[in-house]
Amino acid sequence: METDLNFKDSKYATGKRKTSIARIWLKKGTGKIIVNGKDYDSYFKRANHKMQLLRPFEILNQATSYDVKCKVKGGGLTGQVGAMVHGISKALVMIDSESKSTLKKEKLTTRDSRAVERKKYGHRKARRSFQFSKR
Repeated sequence: METDLNFKDSKYATGKRKTSIARIWLKKGTGKIIVNGKDYDSYFKRANHKMQLLRPFEILNQATSYDVKCKVKGGGLTGQVGAMVHGISKALVMIDSESKSTLKKEKLTTRDSRAVERKKYGHRKARRSFQFSKR
């Protein structure tokens, strides 16, 4: 766990997904990803979360070119990964504007605004009603 990396000359971006907010600092480096003070391998256990997190770098063929420091809060792990991917993509575009079209094609620079619909009164869930009984 190396949290003492120097991120003074880094690019900052904010990513959001569901109720998660990720603050991303990105700089040239060796490919270290630190999430809330831990290595991303120990923070995210699922393989699909790890794969999703590395996707912006793999699309640009720069898997070991940047170091990432992230503070993420809110939501669950899936929302946090989505927020991180959004923030990393925005920071990569700040560093190299040539990569914007590639990342935009993969829909990584756009915030995914889908969220849980609120529960309505008289219903069991957002749209599901209680069971109707005629007799």
